[in-house]
Amino acid sequence: MRGVGESTAAITVVNALPLGIGAAIGIDLKVRAEIELHPAGSTGRWEVRMSDAARTPLVVTSLDLALNRFAPGSSGTGALSLESEVPASRGLKSSSAVSSAIALSVAAATDTAVEPLEIARLSAEITRSARVSATGAMDDALAGLVPELVVTDNRRGELLRSFPVDPELEVALLVSRTTHRPSPDWIRAFEREGAPAQVAVDAALTGDWAVAMERNSEVVERVMGYDYASLRARLRSEGAVGSGVTGMGPALAAVAPRASVERVARTLPTRLGEHRVLRFSAAARRERGAS
Repeated sequence: MRGVGESTAAITVVNALPLGIGAAIGIDLKVRAEIELHPAGSTGRWEVRMSDAARTPLVVTSLDLALNRFAPGSSGTGALSLESEVPASRGLKSSSAVSSAIALSVAAATDTAVEPLEIARLSAEITRSARVSATGAMDDALAGLVPELVVTDNRRGELLRSFPVDPELEVALLVSRTTHRPSPDWIRAFEREGAPAQVAVDAALTGDWAVAMERNSEVVERVMGYDYASLRARLRSEGAVGSGVTGMGPALAAVAPRASVERVARTLPTRLGEHRVLRFSAAARRERGAS
């Protein structure tokens, strides 16, 4: 029984910590999980081999919950391999992407048909159980699985709206050298930002993601202590149509038309980290489908 699962990183449009409603768009940084399972009956437990580097609390929790969901009452041995292009703890949704990819691989190995929304809900359960996300970040997980901007109610596990992504837009990404603490450490501070966060949510629900990103970034910068306001103004002057902190940062994403995205990327200060130009996952999927 062999299964492969893939998901991607994402950038934040609205952080779900203040109100429980989040929005995100997938970008072309991939996570791939491959699992081989050898069932041995209905008693005992699963013993799945993996590298020491992969054996984190998140990965172990992902395996446990996915096997319980897609292979209930079974046991045996197996092997898991994991490949990730997503930097961890920078706001690029690495936890959601890893948990989603593992869950998909187990579903595939057990011949279980499953919709992206179900995987996103399971990812949210996993990341809450592993204590790497306060809300479960269902928006981040779903954005890594479907080629759309998604707006979700993470408290209820519901998809509220989805919107197509303009194929002419790309992302200039500042990947900071520093990391952030897990979101449960910050939940109280974000909950005090409900009123300004509602402005970002309202914009996202109408598909006005650029306004939502900017308003959301103001909230996140205030809570986390980032000073990106002047940088975001320079990014706009160079052609960015929207920019903001992604997740809880420190990563910063600027969205721009393909013709100006390299110029926007050069505006990002290298003293803070590396900059990269990436496609949205929707464009990457279209390209792979055409090849």
